Amino acid sequence: MSTPRPDLAAPHWLVQLLRSTPVPVPWNMVTRAVVALAVPLAIAYAAGDIAVGALISTGALPAVLSESAGPYRYRARRLGGATLAATAGYLAGLLTGGTPALSVPTVILVAAVSAVISAAGSNASVAGLQMLVFCVIATGQHATGVRVEVLFGCFCLGAAWSLLVALVTWTVRATSPERTAVAHVYVELAAMLSATDEAVSRVARHRLTTAMNTAYDQLLTARSWLSGRDAAYRHLLNLLSATTPAVEASVAMVNAGRRPAAEVVDHFVALSAAVLAGQPLPPPPPVPPGDPDPVLAALYAGLVRIGKGDDRKRRQPTPWHRRLREWAGSLASGPLTWIAALRLTLCVAIAEVVGLLVPLERSYWITLTVGIVLKPDFGSVFGRALLRGIGTVIGVGIGAAVLGLGANGWVLVVLSAVFAGGIAVGKVRNYGIQSAFVTPLIILQLGLAHTGNWSVVLARLVDTVLGCVIVLVFGYLLWPGSRRPRVGGRLADGLDAVAKYVSHALVEASSGEARLARSRARRGAYRALADLRTAFQQAVVEPSAHGRQAVAWWPVIAAQERVADAVTEVGVTIGRGVSPPDPADIELLTAALGELASAVREQRPPRSMPLPDAPQLSGVVDQLESAFDAVRGPDLAERPPLGLVRRFLPYQRRT
Repeated sequence: MSTPRPDLAAPHWLVQLLRSTPVPVPWNMVTRAVVALAVPLAIAYAAGDIAVGALISTGALPAVLSESAGPYRYRARRLGGATLAATAGYLAGLLTGGTPALSVPTVILVAAVSAVISAAGSNASVAGLQMLVFCVIATGQHATGVRVEVLFGCFCLGAAWSLLVALVTWTVRATSPERTAVAHVYVELAAMLSATDEAVSRVARHRLTTAMNTAYDQLLTARSWLSGRDAAYRHLLNLLSATTPAVEASVAMVNAGRRPAAEVVDHFVALSAAVLAGQPLPPPPPVPPGDPDPVLAALYAGLVRIGKGDDRKRRQPTPWHRRLREWAGSLASGPLTWIAALRLTLCVAIAEVVGLLVPLERSYWITLTVGIVLKPDFGSVFGRALLRGIGTVIGVGIGAAVLGLGANGWVLVVLSAVFAGGIAVGKVRNYGIQSAFVTPLIILQLGLAHTGNWSVVLARLVDTVLGCVIVLVFGYLLWPGSRRPRVGGRLADGLDAVAKYVSHALVEASSGEARLARSRARRGAYRALADLRTAFQQAVVEPSAHGRQAVAWWPVIAAQERVADAVTEVGVTIGRGVSPPDPADIELLTAALGELASAVREQRPPRSMPLPDAPQLSGVVDQLESAFDAVRGPDLAERPPLGLVRRFLPYQRRT
């Protein structure tokens, strides 16, 4: 087996954990967060009662913490659901907060519900988290002495204000997020084709896959039933679909180590600008004179195809009752959901008991920390606990500095705006950064809403550390299976997706339905590989067998990607003066990929399989042999137990 990359070795797990995602600053999200959280404080201070502004600002937090880039319809559902769930949780906490006999079982019940509904999808997961967070926060508000109806009214006012800020530009920028997503595909195509280094071009290909997935997701969720706006979405979706041949040909060229003429790169840049501006697309560059090779011919044919567009059928929305049945089915047959719910419920119950037994000021922060760190579908438990602890220590230092300087009035408003903007940046860069800005913001909000100074700072630090300790001890170190490797099953799923792509890409697509099936198989394979890389990045930060096994499997992930790229290189030439491979050779390739998947699932070395000797498939065979070597390489000690993979495999394959 190839030696894992040095920067991913286990001793450097902390470097991976603290590494910030290199993405641009989301200035739109920063602006919305600042307006949503700081404007209520500014207005209330100008009116003479900044404490009321702090209460309203607290109600704006659910939408700010749940903010995500994407189409307006998607964001409306996501933010609206999160805000409604947070409001319901806040009300439940307010009504039971003064009586521990009621508040403790209420918080535990809400924690269980929030974990279970996470299986319904990303939006439901975010809503469940906000419901738990603000239920816990509300249980501590009885100590303020403010009437329940006043607290709840201010919270609702802040929630409505934050939703208005998030969606106010919908009427004038309805399709702007979707146009930006489609334009980004052309930007990444230009970047990939202009890269001069193999490592850089491979990173660019990963970014292209992400851009394609994002654009399709946004367009398929944004289709409005209003006929005028649906026409705009339909045009963008047809344009993105017509871009697929050019994407395949570009990947094939890069995989072959070749670069197109500069005019092709310039054309992709011009396409991006035209889509962003809503202008007609520029004409494609002319085909070079002579008889270009099949890959180059496929690329220029793809450029022509972009200008013509595709005609996709209208996608019918999935009825709500069908989505409900699918969610119920996933609960009935998905043990991971129930295991995660049980772990979260147990740790929340322990935190509540600790809060009752240990005389700590505002001990509800212990439970709050447990809920945020242990939410079942947000990556590594160990990583989130450590990042939250580090971020909280930094945030407490910032909060202590603010209090030590005796800041008040407009200075507090400005600082709140800075912290709000930092939350938006931290959401896309690093969870620790987000925690470092959330902490001083909440310290300021609580300090303004009611009495609190240095005791607020110390309580925040002590309670957060206790919450992280509870998670690390009971939810990670002592929880059965939490440190066992869990990447193997997903590796096998990726191999299955690549095998399906092979069966579609290496045959001649003589009809529109066949071309559509090939396009879907390609997207499915590259999406599965992108998801696999994400799971790997979450696992590698753990200093346990889980993280070590993820490092050991890294060459297999890279080999899968190279096999898919080699298949794309062959596929784009079929029908352009090149005959498709023999069906028997295609069967040999799919059988070999199936053997690799079975070997990973059964935790055994793969058997030797016959491979084609056709020159046309030599590149695919070479990469497939490298994949076999990579699967044989990882030490068995680094692999997940056979029973664990088999037990969870059906659930993983459905998700």
